[in-house]
Amino acid sequence: MKIKQVYKWLFNNQQLPCLLCQASGPHAEHGLCTGCHADLPWLGYHCRQCAIPLPQPDARCGQCQQRAPAFSQVVCPLLYRFPLDSLIPAFKHHEQLTYGRLLGRLLAEHVQHHYHERQLQLPDLLVPMPLFRGRLAQRGFNQAHELARPVARLLQLPLSQRSLQRIRPTPAQQGLSARERRRNLQDAFSCSAPEHMLGRHVALIDDVLTTGASADEASRVLLAAGALSVSVWCVARTP
Repeated sequence: MKIKQVYKWLFNNQQLPCLLCQASGPHAEHGLCTGCHADLPWLGYHCRQCAIPLPQPDARCGQCQQRAPAFSQVVCPLLYRFPLDSLIPAFKHHEQLTYGRLLGRLLAEHVQHHYHERQLQLPDLLVPMPLFRGRLAQRGFNQAHELARPVARLLQLPLSQRSLQRIRPTPAQQGLSARERRRNLQDAFSCSAPEHMLGRHVALIDDVLTTGASADEASRVLLAAGALSVSVWCVARTP
């Protein structure tokens, strides 16, 4: 048997534990067993623009009707509930990059299904949500970029890491009104390579969408730089 065939056999038959329940077995490529995958807090009916949970399908929430965000849609598979509320902090704050690869694969699979089901064309470019340089130095990596890498590879899309930059730190958004959040984020982002955006459909990658204020402001900057449209792809949405 050739060496390549041996390695292929070993790869396909290795008994790796599920990343959540630790049960051994030939799991799917994302690393979860069938039961744990089914038990994830999947996002059900939601606003077709901001992805906030709604009781009926294919509707826009009142907030998006009153003040539409700059992004055209949010593509998101999961709610920010257990175990996501443990996996994402472990990934972001404790360098558990294995969870990052898991979340990136789950996002890529959902995006592929979303666009295929609606017969939509995938965007031209992926852009990770940037961190301010102080936060990046403290953390050592940008979690949005780590998520975007497997998504770009699996969907065969170009990834632009430095086109969008966060040029000033912003205080915590928690406890602020919608107007205060928008004011807090004014001039927080800059597009250093508008030639990469011109005439292109862009997907902005992040881990969690909470109020949507950061994604909205970043999308406005990308549109002002010449992007035709901006979609937001994130792993989880807060209810």
